[in-house]
Amino acid sequence: MAESKDYYEILGVSKDATADDLKRAYRKLAKQYHPDAQHTDEDKKNAEAKFKEINEAYSVLSDENKRAQYDRFGSNFEQAGFGGGYGNGAYGFDGFSGFGGMDIDLEDILGSVFGGGFSSSKRAQGPTRGADIKTNISLKFEEAAFGVKKEINITRNEKCDCCNGSGAKPGSKIITCDKCGGRGKIQVTQNTIMGSFATVKTCDKCSGTGKVIETPCEKCTGKGIIRKSRKIEINVPAGIDDGQAISLRGEGDAGKKGGPNGDLYVIMKVAPHKYFKRNGFDISANVRVPFAKMALGGDIKIPTLEGEMEFNIPEGTTSGTKFRVKEQGIPVLNGKGRGTLEFTVDVDVPKKLNDEQREILTKFAKTFGDEVNPKKKNIFGR
Repeated sequence: MAESKDYYEILGVSKDATADDLKRAYRKLAKQYHPDAQHTDEDKKNAEAKFKEINEAYSVLSDENKRAQYDRFGSNFEQAGFGGGYGNGAYGFDGFSGFGGMDIDLEDILGSVFGGGFSSSKRAQGPTRGADIKTNISLKFEEAAFGVKKEINITRNEKCDCCNGSGAKPGSKIITCDKCGGRGKIQVTQNTIMGSFATVKTCDKCSGTGKVIETPCEKCTGKGIIRKSRKIEINVPAGIDDGQAISLRGEGDAGKKGGPNGDLYVIMKVAPHKYFKRNGFDISANVRVPFAKMALGGDIKIPTLEGEMEFNIPEGTTSGTKFRVKEQGIPVLNGKGRGTLEFTVDVDVPKKLNDEQREILTKFAKTFGDEVNPKKKNIFGR
């Protein structure tokens, strides 16, 4: 008689392991020791023997009757007349039918081994959250700075008001799927490189829901949702910047099977300003000042977000000098106070002078020892 094998030790579980414990252990080891997941011929050869041993252990322990016989007689219980043999498949096993009645989704295991070469089967779905929606909104510079109310148009999935989201025509029934018996999954036999397996797949009749609509709703064609256009009013907060977004909870696509709605994200597209540039909550601008004012000093008018204001510059101000005015920038988003207005003065040189102005400037230049050439007239100006 062959030496008895310790199936519990092979799977790395205790003797009181539950069905879920066995399933988790099997899935982990099957991925680890699958021959096609090995890199060298030697590793593949060693993995084949281990892989066979793992499947042999799981096929016994996952079957309540076989497990009871194994616990009593050991791994030689089949030679005592209980159950059938294991056979020889592609990797030393074959003919497992559902792995002792347990639902093992072979596609999940193969998908992990082959990097997605097999699509994972989908379980019956419960409530599903609706998708989020993103949309853009255009704002003027001042609207972003001080906040504004805006109305936007969106198109989204909403629960069908005819069938209340059930997908069934009013008066029609939603019945249990006769193909999967309401489980949402069916067992099919497939031939793979590892032999013949009875695997679990999503029911193609009910798409894994376990339910079938007798007569679909005419308005939503059984989907339970319809597309609708909506106008939504939003409050744009003061201080928001270009590219930032505000979220409106529950204003996205409708959920399925009683799931919550998604959210709506509104992304700001702020137009540039004629004078100002923004840096965080600060703004900057250039201000052209007449030469005499820069030389003598005095009050000048500077632009702000709320109109012009007077500002006193000192005598002898040079071109390129920067001045800062607190609390004249952008209001702090969701906070208190405002940023700073910074402006740079540039000398405003007149392009045309009358005779009196020219004479005055010429005398002024001479006081500094500067020679000023009189304006020459060309042949057309004579």
